[in-house]
Order: sequence, then structure tokens, then C-alpha cells
Amino acid sequence: MNKLVWVDVHEFPWSKAKEEVTAALEAGADAVLAGADQADKARELGRIKIVSTDENADVMLVGIGSEGDGTTPLPKRLEDSADLAAVKKLKGVGKATAAFVRLEGKEYERLAVKLGKASDYLIIEGKDWKVIPLENLIAELQGSPVKIIAKAENVGEASVALQTLEKGADGILISTDDPLKVRDIAKAVTSRRQKVALATATVTAVKEAGIGDRVCIDTCSLMKPGEGMLVGNQSGGLFLVQSEAEESPYVASRPFRVNAGAVHEYVLVDEKTRYLSELASGDGALIVDKDGDARKATIGRVKIERRPLLYVEAEAGGKKVSAILQNAETIKLVGSDGSSIPVTRLKPGDKVLVRVEDAGRHFGMKIEETIIEK
Repeated sequence: MNKLVWVDVHEFPWSKAKEEVTAALEAGADAVLAGADQADKARELGRIKIVSTDENADVMLVGIGSEGDGTTPLPKRLEDSADLAAVKKLKGVGKATAAFVRLEGKEYERLAVKLGKASDYLIIEGKDWKVIPLENLIAELQGSPVKIIAKAENVGEASVALQTLEKGADGILISTDDPLKVRDIAKAVTSRRQKVALATATVTAVKEAGIGDRVCIDTCSLMKPGEGMLVGNQSGGLFLVQSEAEESPYVASRPFRVNAGAVHEYVLVDEKTRYLSELASGDGALIVDKDGDARKATIGRVKIERRPLLYVEAEAGGKKVSAILQNAETIKLVGSDGSSIPVTRLKPGDKVLVRVEDAGRHFGMKIEETIIEK
């Protein structure tokens, strides 16, 4: 899962907040936490999600200037929390909410759990940062849809928060008065790569599959040999199809492109699959390399054209996987040793990289139920 990057500007005068918002935009941050008087000005600088008490905020903020940051004392019974009531009221009228809690002690940790179960986002600040409260919150809120955003002032704090209990926080709220640090921390967060488990499969069959519509995905990112996308006929078995990053005697290198295969096939995008035929400009894509390191990319263009096709079948751990790809020398699978193998030279016995999973998928989401794909 990609980690969120938010930038906190609400305590700065606008002259400083403007620099921070600009840095946030340039760093590709997902949102800024702004004061009510800053929200409209921040929107004028660029398109970015606003987290604020401003009534037009994209995400309504609760907990700053109230119980969450200690401005007002906690009630004797946390069920009577004014912040909790405010979150429930906002959710009742369809507003997205973010609850802020400064973890001053165990009672605030308990408040954070209650707010986390009611909010879309839970922003936590550790006083003299401690890992244990974050561990407790991640464990307590496991299974809840809330996203935990940990406040961090430097790369070290961000790294700890993102690694805690392996899962880590869902994102970072960057708190610094230095725009350069905003960029550094944001880069450290966004450069953390998702890991995809790859396996070696043995090719068992390669045959012509007639003419059909195939999909080329042109991304806004450059890829290198050994990188591509995971594509297949069944969601439980996907081949690593390499980008057109390598030079060819027939066409120029196109390191932004993956010739992904027939329109009906699945492609892995983040934690779910989609049909190739559904993809369009502006959608997200997932680039995976031979080591299973994955990164997000944005699709710039999708081209669907009629071309001759090949059916490729392989076996990994007793599981059959298959794909239908364009019959052309520039379409390549990634071998188990990281080398590329053109589909036109593919033969039974070749070893290629695949992703396999046991669970089926419903509307692209992984689900434990009986689903048979042939």
C-alpha cells in the first residue's frame, strides 16, 4: 500500500505557510493540514486535498484546539468526548473526518482508539516520540478502515513510524518549518517501495491464438530492463511482462510502455486487479521489477489495436497460469534470472517470473471464496 504524505502548515503565518504548501505540491504530497483562514489561499496555489476546520475542507479536522491536543480536559468517561461527538456528527452528514490526538498518556491512547474507530483518518503526535503507543494503536485498529497518520519532524521519525509492527502507519504528517525538509521527508516516504512476491514458473505451452485486441499501456514513468507489469488470464496467476525499455533492431526503445496483452486480461494495480480494457489516461498503474519491488505510476495513454496473439501457459508450484500476449519480438517476459525472453522465442521449459495467489478476486479485490477460473 502506498503511504500518504500530509504536510502541516496550520501554525505558520501565511508567508511561511505559502512556502510549505508550495513545497508540498512540488513534493507530490497528498494533503495539507491548514488553518481555516489558510484553506482558500492554499487551494489557489494548486490542486491538493485540504484537511481543516474550514467548512469547505475536503477532510474535516477535529481535535486541535480541543480534547485531542489537550486544550480542553478529557471527560471522565471517554464515551462523553466532545471530539468523538463532533466526528460522529460530521460523519452523519457525509463529511470525511480526521481526528487529531497528542499522545500525552494512556487515556489519550484510549481516546485515539475510540476516535480511530469513528473517523476516516487518525492523526497522532507522540510527545517525545515513543514507538509503543503507535504499536498499540496499529494493533487495536487492525481491521478498521481508518488510516493512521503519524506526525514526524524528520526522516528518522518518519521511517520508524512507517516500519512499526511491519505494517506501519498509513502515512506521515510532516511537521517542519523548512521547505527543504518537506521535500526530503516526502521523498523518503514515497520512495519506500511496495513488495510483490514473485515465483518461478516453468513454461509448458506456447501457441498461436489468432487475431485479437491487445492493450499497450504508456505510463508517465520511465522503466528499465527487468521492470514491467503483472498480467494474466486469471487473477491468481500473473506474468511479469517487461516494458519496451530494451533497444530493438526493429523499433526504437519505448521505456515508458508495457505491451500488456489482450483486452480481457487482468493487470495488478496496487492491491487489486483490473481488466486491461478498463484502463484509461490518468489511472494508476503498478510497475514491478525482477526483485518484486513495486512503484506506482500514472497512465498517460492506452492504445488498443488488433494484432496477432500468442497463448502462453506455465506452471508454478502445481498451479497453472496463462496469458495471451501480442505475437511480436518486442513483447518479453522476465526470466527467473532477471533476463528478458521475447515471446517469439519462448519455449516449454523456459523459467519465467510470475505472481501466484490462492485467493480469488471479486471486482478486483482479494477474497477467500470458491472462485474457479479456467
